Parts: sequence; structure tokens; C-alpha cells
Amino acid sequence: MAVQLQPVNPPMGPNLGFCVGKTTVLTMKEKVWSLSGDTFTITDENDQVVVQCNGTTFSMSDRKEFLSPDGRPLFSLRNKLLSIHKSFYAEGAGGEIVFEVKSKFSFLKSKMHATFTNASDKQVVELECRGDWLDRSATITDLKNGQVVAQISRSRFNMREILGGQQSYYVAVAPNVDLSLMAAICICLDEKENEKK
Repeated sequence: MAVQLQPVNPPMGPNLGFCVGKTTVLTMKEKVWSLSGDTFTITDENDQVVVQCNGTTFSMSDRKEFLSPDGRPLFSLRNKLLSIHKSFYAEGAGGEIVFEVKSKFSFLKSKMHATFTNASDKQVVELECRGDWLDRSATITDLKNGQVVAQISRSRFNMREILGGQQSYYVAVAPNVDLSLMAAICICLDEKENEKK
């Protein structure tokens, strides 16, 4: 997946520790034998773990724990209960809301909006994730200026998907954009699509 995306300035994300100065392609593979489901291995082009996502068994809100490569907690991603459209929120270690991702109605295409306060300039950022799962792709765009900050593609059917229903995604992330946030948005989109099945 050779994708060139323009650098984002100022750096974008609730956690700037996961921003890098070049386009990064994340490979996200759902673990086949996970009891909880929604446990992903997330690596970069060099096969280095960028962030860990561990699904939690027996959680009402389908909680997923995001961890740094060395196991340090970053945030918990949860389904927002009692919501008309599929919605998620990320909760930091202190209980604060780090970002929210909400479904928007869109005929045939998947559409979600992610909102957070940018750590670099304290401005509220709204991103739109619009996908065509028939095309097996999605684009994440900054609504303020229309800049594409990430592109998601899903692998064609493979044995993991046929036998276990596990997905594999590739997420090209623009320079200076929070990799953990883009991985979380991709997982939100995956959950929304799985709900339709």
C-alpha cells in the first residue's frame, strides 16, 4: 500500500507521543483465537508493534484497552450504551473523555465523526470517516480544512476471514497524526460494520 499523504500541521491527536514525521502504514490484524474478540495486533511497515488493542471478555460496553508497545495504558475504548446510532468514547486513565466517535446516517456508505481536543493547540478537531465497505476502503478527513489524514483499506478475503471472521486492515496515516487514534477509529468502523451482519 504505497500512499503519500501531506503532513498535518500542527500535529494532530489527543496524544502527540504517537505522532511520527512520516507517512506510516499500520497493519491491523484481528487475533484469531481471542476469547474476547476485537483484540488486534497493530504494527508498522517494519513489523514493530505501534499500539496494542485488547478486547475485554464479559464487558457490557465491549471495552477495549489500548496500550503502548511496552504495556502502558493509553485509553479504554467503549461502546456508548443507550445511543440511537452506534457511538464510542475513549476514557483516559483518570476517567476523562479523550475522544468520541459517533455514527452518522449515510445511505449505503459508512460514516462516522470523531471529536477530540488537539493536544498541540487545544483546538477542538472533528474528523469524518467515510467508507464504502463494498469497495473495502475508507477515508478519514479533517472537516475544518478537508485534508485527508488517513486512508483505510481492508484485505480481500483470506483464510483468517473465511474460517474465523477475523479482519485485516491497512491504515495509511499522514505525518504528524496520532497513530493510536487512527487505529481506534478503524476499530470503531469495524464494529459498526460487524453490527450490520
